[in-house]
Amino acid sequence: MQRYRITLLPGDGIGPEIMAIAVEILEAIAAPFDLSFDFTTALMGGAAIDATGEPLPEVTLATCRNSDAVLLAAIGGPKWDTQPRHLRPETGLLGLRSGLELFANLRPAKILPQLLDASSLKPEVVSGVDIMVVRELTGGIYFGQPRGIFSSEAGEQRGVNTMVYSETEIDRIGRVAFEAARKRRQKLCSVDKANVLEVSQLWRDRITLLAQDYPDVELSHMYVDNAAMQLVRAPKQFDTIVTGNLLGDILSDAAAMLTGSIGMLPSASLGATGPGVFEPVHGSAPDIAGQDKANPLAMVLSAAMMLRYALGQSAAADQIEQAVLQVLEQGDRTPDIMSAGMHPLGCRGMGNALLKALSV
Repeated sequence: MQRYRITLLPGDGIGPEIMAIAVEILEAIAAPFDLSFDFTTALMGGAAIDATGEPLPEVTLATCRNSDAVLLAAIGGPKWDTQPRHLRPETGLLGLRSGLELFANLRPAKILPQLLDASSLKPEVVSGVDIMVVRELTGGIYFGQPRGIFSSEAGEQRGVNTMVYSETEIDRIGRVAFEAARKRRQKLCSVDKANVLEVSQLWRDRITLLAQDYPDVELSHMYVDNAAMQLVRAPKQFDTIVTGNLLGDILSDAAAMLTGSIGMLPSASLGATGPGVFEPVHGSAPDIAGQDKANPLAMVLSAAMMLRYALGQSAAADQIEQAVLQVLEQGDRTPDIMSAGMHPLGCRGMGNALLKALSV
């Protein structure tokens, strides 16, 4: 039997509700594949601020480092928006990524045939879309120095953030992206703003140089403004996209909405070694917390990504993904993906439907 230590970070808002469903699914899949999970729950985000005064307690980071993988549900909410920056939930997320050295964020955006009518774009535009966005996660403008709000001698305040990338940072995310493209349809589009930003020119130069090691992958380059337009105009032209932290943050959310609901999409944050973090793309949705309205499918699919990318249990991941397809095929829907003629379910009901699909 394979035993794995999994750290659970339920976080805030709907986080505990969807995490409970994911844990049940993992427990259900364990026996058929001779797996065993040791779950440890830890505080992060707003819940950690309320309990300890900080968004990422040291004990939480230590627990994550001592695990095989980390499942994160969702953090944040209006309750903590007025906190100083170092005491906001999002600062804890940046600290987690930095503390675990998670430099590569993989965010798939794939149209499921059962949800084709949920997209705001025409079916002929989005049918068949299957994109993987590879986002650099620990560099760029989110971490560059100097940063802050400063006062000049004249008393005027200036906000400063610095976008900076080294060759090493670009090369390592580039290799992750080329390897991902190699396993998909062998097409990689690197997105930058090299026409106006020197940091993007270095990015483009390094990605171009790396391409020599991957002759089987077709490399293209695109400015970010055009990429944003093309994601809406003709998204099927993309297979794998690689880009920096800020641009990836924006483009991956845009790609997510092609699918009709951000509540359907998982993500993986990986480093060179150590545990990865697996989390849904969506936020904590505090407006529906505790009302049994949350969609747990992105959380469940994040657990499947954990099985595949962190634990090497692809067969178990396949079975969970097939269960998700089955419940959608039979018309089960949470409010965010509801359409005419479908069967409405809450978070708990969707979890039960998944468990039933797994037991068949």
